Amino acid sequence: MRRRGVTRTVVSFAAVAGIAAGGLAGATSVAAQPAQPAQYTAQYGIGHTTGRLAPLAVNNLGLNASEATWVQCFIKRYYDYNGALDGKLGTDSWKAMQRFLKRHWGYNDDIDGIVGKNTISALQRNLKQYHGYTGNIDGIAGAKTKAAFKDFAADSRQHC
Repeated sequence: MRRRGVTRTVVSFAAVAGIAAGGLAGATSVAAQPAQPAQYTAQYGIGHTTGRLAPLAVNNLGLNASEATWVQCFIKRYYDYNGALDGKLGTDSWKAMQRFLKRHWGYNDDIDGIVGKNTISALQRNLKQYHGYTGNIDGIAGAKTKAAFKDFAADSRQHC
């Protein structure tokens, strides 16, 4: 019994020392930082105090590459998307989508390519009207939003 107590004490001491040194199983101060929201990444690294965020390079909202390409065909045809038809909905793709959403679906924010709450809310208005979305207009890209966006993409296929 005494041996188990000594072992437990030694292991506990090693864990505390390792955490204090920042070297036990990657337990550094960076690991304790809160995660960035899914659609954003810190522009200057964790812990930087500017508070500026940059959009992720690609946000397909659950679409595969073919489906995303169909959306790109639609925005290329009607909303000044000049990028590649590569199946990656990046910043330029989302800027074109925001132009579409601004013109028809109440998007009232900057054309910045960031897939935030306002972009998703405007998209949800379109999806509710034409693509079977049954959820709330809440700006959250959940499973129902993503499923309806797949329907949007399928309808966009005719523009390729």
